[in-house]
Amino acid sequence: MLGMDELRSRLYHRLFDQRTRSGRYFEAMCGLFALLSVVVVFLESNVGKGASLLVPSAEISLFVWLEIIFTVAFTLEYLLRLLVWPNPARYVFSFWGVIDLATVLPLYVLLLWPEIAMNYVYFWRIMRVVRVLRILKLLRIMPSVNSFWVAIVNARHQLLLFYCFIGIVMVAAGALMYGIEGPENGFKTLGESVYWAVVTVTTVGYGDFTPHTPAGRLVASLLILIGYSVIAIPTGILTSQMTDELRTQRKARVCPTCKSRGHDVTAKYCRNCGGVLPDKQK
Repeated sequence: MLGMDELRSRLYHRLFDQRTRSGRYFEAMCGLFALLSVVVVFLESNVGKGASLLVPSAEISLFVWLEIIFTVAFTLEYLLRLLVWPNPARYVFSFWGVIDLATVLPLYVLLLWPEIAMNYVYFWRIMRVVRVLRILKLLRIMPSVNSFWVAIVNARHQLLLFYCFIGIVMVAAGALMYGIEGPENGFKTLGESVYWAVVTVTTVGYGDFTPHTPAGRLVASLLILIGYSVIAIPTGILTSQMTDELRTQRKARVCPTCKSRGHDVTAKYCRNCGGVLPDKQK
């Protein structure tokens, strides 16, 4: 007879380990439910031009039942993850745990405190936004997302330095344009001038206000040229880090319990479930 720990481990690998066929199918099914639920939220927002689920109409009633179905499904998924996860407490406070819990709360809040949703339209709007966050569940079925996140963490110092430099340039350019153009040309405050610099350096160019003097246009031209580096430099940093991460993964040790990767070469225990790691990758 299987022990509780062994049973949990088997259920974990069958349902949530994407190295197994059943795990991939289950995660794909959860992703499909998340995608469908987000589509329903968008359709619901168009019914009655933004009416809430509390509006007594046939269309809204359909959305109520769909939301109940999705919420029950996601609640069962959340409880199942708590039941079989190698380290339930770590999962609850992880990014995915918070997202899973937050996206099932709106309906329960509506059922427990309906007067809040009926009296505060803004509150209902926030609840709808939270439900849209279910789209993040799709990231689970994208294995390369973890490598991308690790690359961002590893490059955080270079990225922070770069964006601090860009921020300083934006403030200096905004102040310069404020002095050159002045309120008569639309640059009424330093804040609006810095906003214009940000919009210009990202090459968006909303056209709220534009420089009219030759000196102002020269500064705008320089900012547009700088804007290309805003895309090129971070892309190069992340590409380099992702390449290093992929090389590391080829040599990474795999936890025999939860099959997670990315452990430090000197680590003795799994950072995900706490299991003992092998001395070297076989």
